[in-house]
Amino acid sequence: MTISEGDVPGSVAPQKLAAQVARQLENEIMDRKWPIGEVLGSETDLQARFKVSRSILREAIRLLEHQQVARMRRGPGGGLVVSAPDTSLPIRALVIYLEYIGVSVEDLGRARMLLEPLAARLAAETVTESSIDALRAIVNEEHARIADSSIASGKDFHAMLGQLSGNALLQMFTEVVTGLSTRYLQTSRRIAEGAAREARTHVANRHSEIVEAVIAGDGAAAQTRVTTHLEEVITWMLAQKIHPKVERMRTRPVDPDPKSGDKLAEIVAGRIHNDITTEDWQVGEILGSESDLLTRYGVSRAVLRESLQILEHHSVARMRRGPGGGLVILAPDPTANIRAMALYLNYRGLSPDDLFVVHEAIALECVHTLTAGELSPDTASRLREALDLSTEQGDSGDLFHTEIAELAGNPILSLFLRITTELRARNGLSDKARSAQGASDVRDAHEKILVAVLAGDEGLAQHRMRRHLQDLATW
Repeated sequence: MTISEGDVPGSVAPQKLAAQVARQLENEIMDRKWPIGEVLGSETDLQARFKVSRSILREAIRLLEHQQVARMRRGPGGGLVVSAPDTSLPIRALVIYLEYIGVSVEDLGRARMLLEPLAARLAAETVTESSIDALRAIVNEEHARIADSSIASGKDFHAMLGQLSGNALLQMFTEVVTGLSTRYLQTSRRIAEGAAREARTHVANRHSEIVEAVIAGDGAAAQTRVTTHLEEVITWMLAQKIHPKVERMRTRPVDPDPKSGDKLAEIVAGRIHNDITTEDWQVGEILGSESDLLTRYGVSRAVLRESLQILEHHSVARMRRGPGGGLVILAPDPTANIRAMALYLNYRGLSPDDLFVVHEAIALECVHTLTAGELSPDTASRLREALDLSTEQGDSGDLFHTEIAELAGNPILSLFLRITTELRARNGLSDKARSAQGASDVRDAHEKILVAVLAGDEGLAQHRMRRHLQDLATW
């Protein structure tokens, strides 16, 4: 199999040869249902199979290891071994990406109040004895910290609700937004111990109320109590902003933990990424030459170059050669992070029903936001153009849906919708979706949604969007 530029369907831009090889291997692993521990081939076998140089293949393998999809095992019987991906990598990457582009507290609040009440309702519907024990352990720990703030915190309560929802996609999204909240709170002004103790008491009591509703299997009460609690949390976060006049939040990412088990190149890549964010480097600026970076980070040339490959893969920065060259800051692009999230969820075996629940909730929230205000002529034009392009490309309306999310103005939900769209695309299109009648039905549905959105008729727009998504799900 020979790989050439442009071989990968759906590429946003022509990919480097190594990235294409990595993606081919990722697709093979997914198609084979993640045969963990199986050897896909030796380095020699893979080099011959893809007809690429050793350096290209090794770069592809580094990308696979970075995504935690596979690892190279040396020695007799060795080769490229399929691995079980870990959730921490894509979550951490998405949190840092959202920090980098700037996310307002209001955006964060809307995303949390959409996702976490849904997680609480689902948790109440599927609660078990073991989950009851886990929830009560968390609130007991929180009550213990009221008097002694030095007690180390364990599992985050809100992340636990996401986990107990039983929906892997909802769990990951919940961990992203709670991670953003935690990192933002690390930058808020310090408050007096008395006020802090009062806040801890209030939060622990709210969490206890939510837990009792979940344990009782009362999904409606759990959902309502989480919503009320989050409204209070977001109000408090807004009051704690260090610079109230700044609309977008910027936080200092935590340096990667050298004890985390990450390879040195991963740690250095994370540190460079953090420095770009912290020091507010602008797109197109040069962080330094290769020799500058070797001195700054104190690593070998081989480690630095492996780190730079990871950064380029995530569209953080790339090395420009020649006079006046150096590490150039790139425009943020979450494509690689979205791919990593999709890979992990494919490994988890995300069900179509779970995907539909989350995708529908985000799409309807975006319609709600878009119809809440007066639409500009430019917004209407962009929606019409997206509808036309969607029809031309036969993508079941993905462009139209993602444009609605983009125009709704919440970068968190827009990113999450791109992820759900990637997952839907991975499931493939049915025969009906590929047919002329299917394309016509999609176009008609989009036209009706657009008419309702342009008229500012929120109820009708949401009704039509819901019916449209249900139809696509049945296909």
